[in-house]
Amino acid sequence: MPFGRNERIRFSKIYSLSCFRPSTSDEHAQIGQKGYSRVVYCNDPENPEALQLRYRSNYVSTTKYTAINFIPKSLFEQFRRVANIYFLVVACVSFSPLAPFRASSILFPLLVVIGATMAKEGVEDWRRRKQDIKANNRRIHVYRGNSFSQSKWKDLRVGDVVKVNKDEYFPSDLLLLSSSYPDGICYVETMNLDGETNLKLKHAFDFTSCLNNDNSFHQFKAIVKCEDPNEDLYSFVGSLSYDGEQHPLSLQQILLRDSKLRNSEYVYGVVIFTGHDTKVMQNATDPPSKRSKIERRMDKIIYILFTTLISISFIGSIFFGIRTSRDLNNEGYGRWYLEPTRTTALYDPKRPILAAFLHFLTGLMLYGYLIPISLYVSIEMVKVLQSIFINQDQDMYHEETNKPARARTSNLNEELGQVDTILSDKTGTLTCNSMEFVKCSIGGVAYGRGMTEVELALAKRKNPGSHGGTSGSHGDDNVKSRKLIKGFNFWDERIMRGEWVNESNSDIIQKFFSVLAICHTAIPEVNKETNELSYEAESPDEAAFVIAARELGFEFFQRTQTRISLHECVNGQKVDRSYELLNMIEFNSSRKRMSVIIRNTENQLLLLCKGADSVMFERLCKESQPFEEETKNHINKYAEAGLRTLVIAYRVLEEEEYKKWEKEFIKAKTSVSVERDDLIDAAAEKIERNLILLGATAVEDKLQKGVPECIQKLSNAGIKMWVLTGDKMETAINIGYACSLLIQGMKQIVITLDSHDITALEKLNNKEAITNAKRESIRKQLMEGRSQLDLAKSSSVLFALIIDGRSLTFALEKNLETLFLDVAIDCKSVICCRSSPKQKALVTKMVKEGTRKTTLAIGDGANDVGMLQEADIGVGISGAEGMQAVMASDFAIAQFRFLERLLLVHGHWCYRRIAMMICYFFYKNIAFGFTLFWFEAHASFSGQPAYNDWYMSFYNVFFTSLPVIALGVFDQDVSARLCLKYPMLYQEGVQNILFNWPRILGWMFNGLLSSMIIFFICKNSTIHQAFRSDGHVIDYEILGVIMYTCVVWAVNCQMALSINYFTWIQHFFIWGSIFFWYVFLIVYGYLKPEWSTTAYRVFIEACAPTPFFWMTTLLVVVSTLLPYFLYRSFQTRFHPMFHDEIQRRRSEGSESACEVLDRVKERIDLLGERMRHSHREL
Repeated sequence: MPFGRNERIRFSKIYSLSCFRPSTSDEHAQIGQKGYSRVVYCNDPENPEALQLRYRSNYVSTTKYTAINFIPKSLFEQFRRVANIYFLVVACVSFSPLAPFRASSILFPLLVVIGATMAKEGVEDWRRRKQDIKANNRRIHVYRGNSFSQSKWKDLRVGDVVKVNKDEYFPSDLLLLSSSYPDGICYVETMNLDGETNLKLKHAFDFTSCLNNDNSFHQFKAIVKCEDPNEDLYSFVGSLSYDGEQHPLSLQQILLRDSKLRNSEYVYGVVIFTGHDTKVMQNATDPPSKRSKIERRMDKIIYILFTTLISISFIGSIFFGIRTSRDLNNEGYGRWYLEPTRTTALYDPKRPILAAFLHFLTGLMLYGYLIPISLYVSIEMVKVLQSIFINQDQDMYHEETNKPARARTSNLNEELGQVDTILSDKTGTLTCNSMEFVKCSIGGVAYGRGMTEVELALAKRKNPGSHGGTSGSHGDDNVKSRKLIKGFNFWDERIMRGEWVNESNSDIIQKFFSVLAICHTAIPEVNKETNELSYEAESPDEAAFVIAARELGFEFFQRTQTRISLHECVNGQKVDRSYELLNMIEFNSSRKRMSVIIRNTENQLLLLCKGADSVMFERLCKESQPFEEETKNHINKYAEAGLRTLVIAYRVLEEEEYKKWEKEFIKAKTSVSVERDDLIDAAAEKIERNLILLGATAVEDKLQKGVPECIQKLSNAGIKMWVLTGDKMETAINIGYACSLLIQGMKQIVITLDSHDITALEKLNNKEAITNAKRESIRKQLMEGRSQLDLAKSSSVLFALIIDGRSLTFALEKNLETLFLDVAIDCKSVICCRSSPKQKALVTKMVKEGTRKTTLAIGDGANDVGMLQEADIGVGISGAEGMQAVMASDFAIAQFRFLERLLLVHGHWCYRRIAMMICYFFYKNIAFGFTLFWFEAHASFSGQPAYNDWYMSFYNVFFTSLPVIALGVFDQDVSARLCLKYPMLYQEGVQNILFNWPRILGWMFNGLLSSMIIFFICKNSTIHQAFRSDGHVIDYEILGVIMYTCVVWAVNCQMALSINYFTWIQHFFIWGSIFFWYVFLIVYGYLKPEWSTTAYRVFIEACAPTPFFWMTTLLVVVSTLLPYFLYRSFQTRFHPMFHDEIQRRRSEGSESACEVLDRVKERIDLLGERMRHSHREL
């Protein structure tokens, strides 16, 4: 009968539980002091002292705003921007006589922009609130009124007793009282906390484990004194007072909120921390603020425009002061019609300096249209819409897991198009993190016919003309025909289907697979519907071993209190055998091995052990290991094939030796001192020796689909690839070949400390000398690498840098970091082996700050969070290691291969759109703002605006805003297919060709030139001409309408010239904006003169009837567009950009894709070489 809820299992008698450490006496002494003052009255809500404690409720809120603080807080966020503060000041000053226009015309666009942004913030926050409501309203069984009843999570209180069923999440941080197992054991999945999918073992106290049914809590009362709320997930200090005795608590008894109960039917627990006091919420910090390089440069352009604004206001005030001072002199009045004798402070010939200063303030308001008030809100709207397109891209949807791509932030869309270096994790990112048993070495004989992806790549390297198949296809035909089993991709006719009994080493084979079937912590489960047996294990590797043993005839099917039962295939017959499980010494990162002690049916005591080769071979018996060398050779070959290996061994124990050791082991287990873990390890060392080798296992973590092709395409795009992995160097190198990170003919610069000299030094035990020698060795190796790169400059040889974790520690030191980076950036690929999470983050920081180019980090586990947050862009893989990486990322995808489309298509488009959009924004505002300046100069800098108040207010809000938004959302220089076909096109963003200073200044100059053409043609063609049929010349109102009409036409037609890909939406917005100007002019002109002022019927009665108005508009618009048209024609023909080259050659059909690619690549290489030289000089 499989293991289930009714089995009376007491794992506490078997497990060492060394992964948990109870509070030491020193820590326990701190309880009641500062930081350890929390008191919890368990199951005693009416206690007067409990009522005085006002702990937080279990209500959780992740929103940025509340109903009370939304308006003040969001307003504060809006006015953190310099441009918005400027317009707010202008709006306030516009109520004074200094303003050249009415206050309402300034307030309206400011309110529209601020209101739109606040509305966006409110909608996003409401979505977060809906998620909070869903979480807070989950149901849980709570003990109240002498029975359990359902209650909402948000209604939980500190001290409540709750019951959590299998596969449910814990609603708060709980103290484990008991479980469905008599000794209070339960398994917990902490994927939402640390990203790990392996199960954690929790253990209640013996004296509370009897409280294992709903009727056990009538008399239960206890007091918990513990640490105050904190963010440390890996420690807990406290004590439990129960029945007059105090017991130290540790993390072993704590169940954290948002972790899930697994492999236990139910548990009972007491609420210790609620809501925002829980450890998961204490860890819920805001991600680091990231801004794109374009946005940072945009701020500099705003400062340039502010400088321009101040400058022209200052120039105008000087001329105004000089002209005003001349209006009153000894000879008489200069401008008598201004009545200089009746003046105000705004115009006083007797005080020209004061008048000039006040005019300067007026000018700051008048020329404020140089600053694009709607730029920020337009960009935010565009980025949100771009994010929606990313989220809805069907080509980045993973059907198997039902996971689409997700843009978790819209701030970095354009940064996706500028990535220079990708730093990637391996396991779960490039690979599937789904282990499969593929090969094994037993008794010196290698078994397993299939070929891994790495072996296929190796074969291709050795014989480039060969054509490999797929993984697992190079064996018997049965490989293709057999049923696919998760975790098992093994075939060898010599031992499959019971044939192992005919092997000469059948006794070793039997022991080998018996160890795999017994030495583990997996739990069997039977599907009630299909009656199929499956296993829940702490890691994918362990599950693969148990499945392999089952498929080879050693089926683990039952675990009882102290027994493990197997169905074994003996001579073609299925025989049930039961093994008494006496002790289990768990695997941890320092031991790197796991052991169990059992008694078999022949009453033999056996120690079964599996572990890493680095710790297992030294524990083997020095005698009678006939196939040790063969096994080592097989392990090396498996590592070269990219496989994970474990050594399998056993030992026969004597009764006396075991009894003596068990006493020592039990004493170590029950110790509550700080040395408890060391005592357990020391006891394990005494028994885990003189082992007899059986063989080794090899499991494959397969590459994800499309990884080699994706890396190749990204490499063709000029993106450098770094892989940061914890694997051995041999494994990492061969995985690199399998995924096309390393290619045939690429030279390798290997930095390692695995040399004879270093090994000899380490035996001397002189730490300082060893450290200095290692540092010097790394320096010499890096210098040699630099020399190789310098010698190969003139050739086309590509280099790869490979460095291990120990070497990386020294390479990241300040005195070697620059040399290391200098070597690394000149290499096509970089692989860092045996990297720790901290090293991953440090390498990412070094690349980001050292190259000052955009870095992208991609990973799937909690150990990748530091790397993702340090990089300019963090991409999380929503894979098998939980959601920790996704939650810390800026973008989330289901498979690594989707990175190709995310960067080469969406990244390229978003970069191009945002860059063009910002340049166009500055163009149209300069073109409009400087017409005001030229008019001012013509009107003696009088402060009189050229246009009606509401013309100016609506310019950025209605007449020119929608076309630029359409550009930012829909424009494409080339299609998605061509983006992928010509990956070198991506270098437009990496080299920042579309948003460099020459291009920005070029657009600003175009705006200045347009303003001059518009003003001077309009003025000179109309000022002396009879405009009406009665012979009247134009007046101020008509000139303003003509100029404004020309501006609206010119900037919108300029947009039409700039767009590469027209949709009906863009046509509608461009021509609709122009049409709306005429509609507005008619409607506004029909209002009362008190409201419409200078616009009163000016279009219907004055402008529309005369052909001169329309002819002038046509002349000015054509003249304005002509310089840009000529420039683009010349550029496209004689100095084309990358996309121009692709578009032209594609339309002509005169060259193949390779020829186009070669032309583009040649130009990019030239530009890249210039940038590398400038980087070195810097």
